Amino acid sequence: MTRTRRILTAVMAVVLATGLTACGGDAEENSGAVDTGGTEGTDDGAKLTLWTRAPLEAQAKLLVDAYNKSHKNQVELTIVPNDDYVAKVGAAAGSGDLPDLFAADIVYVPNWTEAGLFADLTQQIDALPYVGQINKGHLEAGTREGKKYVLPFVLDLSVMFWNKDLYREAGLDPEKGPANLTEFKDHALAIQKLNKKGTYGTSFGGNCGGCGVFTWFPMVWASGEEVMNADGTESLLAGNAAKQVYSTWRDLWAAGAVDPSSRDETGATWVAGFQEGRIGVMPYPATLLATADKTVKVGVTPLPGVSGGASTFVGGDGIGISKDSQKTAQAWNFLSWMMSEDAQVKVLAANNTVVSRADLADNEYSRKDPRVLAINEVAGAPASKTPVAKNFQQAFNAAGSPWVALFRDQVFAGGTDPTAGNSAITEVLGQ
Repeated sequence: MTRTRRILTAVMAVVLATGLTACGGDAEENSGAVDTGGTEGTDDGAKLTLWTRAPLEAQAKLLVDAYNKSHKNQVELTIVPNDDYVAKVGAAAGSGDLPDLFAADIVYVPNWTEAGLFADLTQQIDALPYVGQINKGHLEAGTREGKKYVLPFVLDLSVMFWNKDLYREAGLDPEKGPANLTEFKDHALAIQKLNKKGTYGTSFGGNCGGCGVFTWFPMVWASGEEVMNADGTESLLAGNAAKQVYSTWRDLWAAGAVDPSSRDETGATWVAGFQEGRIGVMPYPATLLATADKTVKVGVTPLPGVSGGASTFVGGDGIGISKDSQKTAQAWNFLSWMMSEDAQVKVLAANNTVVSRADLADNEYSRKDPRVLAINEVAGAPASKTPVAKNFQQAFNAAGSPWVALFRDQVFAGGTDPTAGNSAITEVLGQ
């Protein structure tokens, strides 16, 4: 999914979420536990409705088609243009017309759980025999005051991609990507020394807050440090690891090893250069492996930290039962099936999509491609996370956010002490 679209919807999400509690009812009133007919729910031929954003259309159709072919219940899928999704959900929540099931970008799931848009599924989720294997980042993002409201729908992970042909030309091992930030910088500089017109060592979304959190936060986590406190009210982006991340990119920019278009890149085309074969190595969305593979011989490795480690930003969408559904037992039947091995492996893994259960990461399909296996495994790595903060969008994703101002100053303006910029982020997080 594109980071620009995440930014646009995220900005709207905060505005709507603050008003949804009033128009949709009290959060506590709407978030009581529901009867879902046991661990597997009810499959009695009910008609269910499901909404999702356009970026997840392919995965959503795969799941819905497989479910409809194997169950009496039938799910009617509605694909909503990404830029219209938050407004549509907001309007439906206010009028009591939410679908039985709907997905939400995991970054603003906390706002919608607080607004009471999802039903409480704590008992049902905790009763799943593999609950401990479900991606923790998504579960935590959908947990409020100890109650669980969403399950992972589709995972979107950040990893490091490199162009094997350019590596070979630069005298680098085409089968070995960077294991730490120093190697990342060295590899990008080696590609730059090829002096190929239009080819650069690396690239990034230099005016895209969502791109930055998706690809730079994991470098901090892999280094053993945090980007925020546990409550999501204080920024920790002036620490040693964060400073090393900034200086790595600053050095690459100063050396001319970063695609110049990165400076103004808002996210719409931030991966285009790599797909065109012009970029040597860069952090990248794992969901685009199949697309990049069509034009480039791609190597994949987890995002490393200062001295090594492995991490990813566990993004994507969560899914839950809406507060308005009158078919909760049937809706849970779809969700419980969605987390089953049949759905996770036979549907998602079979179509090169990351699974949401750690115990299924090593499966018959991922074994065919070590890159896919590496992506699956990093999703469950201890340092892989989904950051949660009530004001995440305003602090990080929004155009002109204090996070954008901080990293642009660090990379393009020569870099001053990041303390003031970090404090500006904290101020927004604490509002």
